[in-house]
Amino acid sequence: MKPVVAALISVSTMAIAWLSGSHGVGVLVVGVLASAGAWWARRSESSHLPTTVPLATTNEAELANLRALLDGLADGVWITSPDGTVLQHNRALITLFFTSQSLVGKRPVELVRHAALHDAVERACQRQTASELEVTIESVRPRLLSVSVIPLRERGSMAVFRDVTELRRLEKVRKDFVANVSHELRTPITAIRGYAETLGAGALKDAEHAPRMVEVIHRQSERLSELVEDLLELSRIEANGFSLQQEPLDVSVVGKAALETVRPQAASKKLQIEGELPAGIVTRGDQRALEQVLVNLLDNAVKHTPEGGQVQLLGAVLDDTRFELQVRDTGTGMEPKHLDRIFERFYRVDKGRARDVGGTGLGLSIVKHLVTAMNGDVRVESTVGHGTTFFVVLPRAAP
Repeated sequence: MKPVVAALISVSTMAIAWLSGSHGVGVLVVGVLASAGAWWARRSESSHLPTTVPLATTNEAELANLRALLDGLADGVWITSPDGTVLQHNRALITLFFTSQSLVGKRPVELVRHAALHDAVERACQRQTASELEVTIESVRPRLLSVSVIPLRERGSMAVFRDVTELRRLEKVRKDFVANVSHELRTPITAIRGYAETLGAGALKDAEHAPRMVEVIHRQSERLSELVEDLLELSRIEANGFSLQQEPLDVSVVGKAALETVRPQAASKKLQIEGELPAGIVTRGDQRALEQVLVNLLDNAVKHTPEGGQVQLLGAVLDDTRFELQVRDTGTGMEPKHLDRIFERFYRVDKGRARDVGGTGLGLSIVKHLVTAMNGDVRVESTVGHGTTFFVVLPRAAP
């Protein structure tokens, strides 16, 4: 077997592992690709061949295999001549660069307005130095690419482009989540510790102030407990293998139970709370999940509606396959800029006020996850000073 053919078989085997995301394999694949790439570059630069090598050559099968291999990669790959001009590339690179035209014959600076990439290719070609960098491809939806540029045995260079846009977004979400959890935990813990230390230092005997301090400790411990419970619930919902029970549910029965859960809280604020749910609406789902969705939305409405206001739970059949639930309040409302982010974890419209009225900042995120798990959709409409309405659309059970 010819060396190039053997190398191609080796690359094909390892490319499968690389594409599956195995750590450490990518570096090895790049190395072997570099060997094959050097052969390709030599053939492309041959004085007997044009820049784009035709398949009608003495090594037709080898070249066809190499092209098939590169076109099968999800990552983009290009191979350049010693002066940095692109000699060959695979199909994935065209997609990553938001173009439909061939990149052959162009230099990096013509394809990507990124000086660091141009410099990395130059170093690989002239100094045989490998580089790792990240490049942003500007578009309506910009892409962030992780790029590995390696020399090809004094014969130009090769670059491998991997789309890491979603990976970086998830990393940011994780970092923000950790920061938010730390912040939310710090507030009640600081209050509990501060008042406990004060009581331990002698304030326990202060008949006037001690009861108030104990009350603060109790209230903050409840808030801490709610936060931990919501975090555990969110973790359960987002875990792999999470599923809901599927059983026939009378929506009016579940709605009434949710109303009774929040009625005492509404009464303490002298709010008018009522429900209008048509009888006979049946869905297939998890009773606990549906009730939690409605309780979270009603609880949110009660907290953000001033004394004397109104909270309603309404229902209506949309068509033969769907029905809609509405939780409507006459509260403070929200500006349009908040509506797209209201279901994010720990997102608060008014951070100061939100902590005053209670809540963990996770309730609406839990609602979004549960409704999605029930094959439904949730959205919100709001007007500042006039209130907010949450709409939950769910499938009806087949008759």
